[in-house]
Amino acid sequence: MARILSKKDQDILKKCAPECENMICSGSNVPYRSVLPPVANHYAANADDFRERITHLTADELEYLTTLITTGEESLCCLPPDYFAVFLEQVTASLGKSARREMLNAYRGSEDCFI
Repeated sequence: MARILSKKDQDILKKCAPECENMICSGSNVPYRSVLPPVANHYAANADDFRERITHLTADELEYLTTLITTGEESLCCLPPDYFAVFLEQVTASLGKSARREMLNAYRGSEDCFI
């Protein structure tokens, strides 16, 4: 589901990717519609860099993102499997196994899922 990023979304994106100067995808020239895919696909150099970037998120910010994921407002399907695994580790450490299960189910249920 496409959405317009809220101020909170933009703040989270900039927290993970401080070098993000605008909210426009350089490849498609359209506004970002999610937070995690741009961090993974445009700013993180690799899965380890992605890990470093998302470790700056608070438990509240992760919970906010997981809620958006479960409602279909935040996309996981554009995350490569190794990046998703990193996100899953962070969710599990911060929010527990129940949130982990929800995220795994959401990722597997994505139409364009990598796994």
